[in-house]
Amino acid sequence: MTPPHRSEEALALARAEEVAPPSTLDGGPPTEPPRAEERSVRVEGAWHVLRRGLRESPELRAGLGFTVILALANAIGRLILPVLIGFTLDRGLLGPEGFRPGLVASACAVAAIVVAGVYVAGRAAYIRLVRASETALRNLRVRAFAHIHDLSIAEQTAEKRGAFVARVTADVDILGQFMEWGAISWITSGILMAGTAVLMFVYSWQLALLTLVIVAPIAFVMRVLQRGMLAAYERVRARIGETLSAVSESVMGAAVIRAYGLDRRVEVRLGGAIRRQYEAQMNANRYQATIFPIGDLFGAVATAAVVAVGVTFGADSGLTVGGLVAFLFLVAMFVDPLSELSETFDMTQSAIAGWRKVLGVLDLPVELVEPDPGRSVSAGPLSIRAEGVEFAYRDGGGPVLRGIDVEVPAGGHVAIVGETGCGKTTFAKLLCRLADPSSGRIVLGEVDLREISREARRRAVLMVPQDGFLFDTTIRENVRFGRAGAEDRDVEAAFASLDLDGWLGGLPEGLDTNAGERGEALSVGERQLVALARAQLASPECLILDEATSAVDPQTERIIAEALGRLSRGRTTLSIAHRLSTAESADSVLVFDRGKIVERGAHSELIERGGVYAALYRSWLGEVAEQVAS
Repeated sequence: MTPPHRSEEALALARAEEVAPPSTLDGGPPTEPPRAEERSVRVEGAWHVLRRGLRESPELRAGLGFTVILALANAIGRLILPVLIGFTLDRGLLGPEGFRPGLVASACAVAAIVVAGVYVAGRAAYIRLVRASETALRNLRVRAFAHIHDLSIAEQTAEKRGAFVARVTADVDILGQFMEWGAISWITSGILMAGTAVLMFVYSWQLALLTLVIVAPIAFVMRVLQRGMLAAYERVRARIGETLSAVSESVMGAAVIRAYGLDRRVEVRLGGAIRRQYEAQMNANRYQATIFPIGDLFGAVATAAVVAVGVTFGADSGLTVGGLVAFLFLVAMFVDPLSELSETFDMTQSAIAGWRKVLGVLDLPVELVEPDPGRSVSAGPLSIRAEGVEFAYRDGGGPVLRGIDVEVPAGGHVAIVGETGCGKTTFAKLLCRLADPSSGRIVLGEVDLREISREARRRAVLMVPQDGFLFDTTIRENVRFGRAGAEDRDVEAAFASLDLDGWLGGLPEGLDTNAGERGEALSVGERQLVALARAQLASPECLILDEATSAVDPQTERIIAEALGRLSRGRTTLSIAHRLSTAESADSVLVFDRGKIVERGAHSELIERGGVYAALYRSWLGEVAEQVAS
């Protein structure tokens, strides 16, 4: 999959409002541990995860043969050293001719060359593997990030954002640690142990068999421990995602938490998530504590047995002093990787669990399948038609939209009103194709929205979300995201066309004023003005406005209203009207109630009808009167 361009990522975020999943502020009960049959399935799938992970990351496979060759050269070089030691003892020190300094010096020189070669081969193998793994991880992060943004709002709402963040950050990071240390350890240690075993049989097949018989039970122990270890690390990765979700929510909602005195409840919730992560990690560490001393234990027993048997029967079996010393070096080389096995094995199980989580994100179905090549739409204002549109999120709460039939003529202005939670914003998101209807269809300019290419759709339809989301950069750059390749004069022209020059000139640094994270360095109204300028620069044919004027002062509201009027001019416009003054100036009004359109018509007609809209309008007038009086 081709990594998305930076401007496309930014534009996608700018066009869509983030959807946060519902949550509670209590700690919640700890999740039940997986059942035995679930653990069995996971263990059986470990090799499948590794194979699929390598298949999904071809960068890891590229040059793998060269890495194995380098590891083989490293192992051969290390195996030469015990042979040189034995040869030096038998021929240069304890041989029939006594001490032979020339031979000893030559053997030492060869050993020095071998050590240098081992270093070069090991370094080259490590560098190649690190380069391949970092490339693979970079592409994996990009793929996971792009896949998350390709999911519909229904799928994104069903998952916690912190879990998605954990997949792209923490789980990929643990993969990096494994690939850059654990993987090279498995390759070099495996080759070294195989070569060492062969050489041990050359020296003494009896002692070699003894060593293998003593060390062999480790494989059985590891297999038994793996059954619980992999499941334990599955829970660790899941708990990390829960903790990140709780931390993200508490940080982003800090102002609300302080304002309502929710500090204690948030601490309890976050503390519960941290506690469950701690318990999961400690459970996994019990396996690590069990594995850690196994290599040293079996290695010590094997060394002691070889010394005892070699000294007792060495002369009778034809094993020289130099041969016995060389064999002891080989035993040490054979069991040394076992000492590292606990950390390597622990990291491997954690990496498999993390890899499974990342692959799980990539397995989430992308319901918004883009047409290939897709159709275009005509230039100029476009008509919008919804035919029997229904939609439901995946939380089991039932349909949010039911039987929506709407027709907006090209260049028309329609206001959508209704109580909170009636489906207004969800309908607006369907018009931008942030999700597809569960049934029915939406037609844009006589073309089914699902048949329009992504590029054409993004040029034609734009939504200005209620929160006016901004990036942590300057106002200039935030507006520039509206159109790829836009220059400074285009940004300035966007503000000028909306008559926002005066407001912009009042800012300390003008266009170079930093918006802050999520635009929090600006007020709510100022963020909305920047979002409107960005929309003006994008110049869509159809404009969907989710108004956010309830939290601004009257002066800013007037500026926003005038800018909205200029922005809407010459475009098909749908306004989600939170203040009904917008509905007064619209061509027609759609009144939503519990996911249905219960009334439609011009403002004056609906007032005379005395139905739902009239009641909403009277309530709004009362609120305005109270604000004026205060």
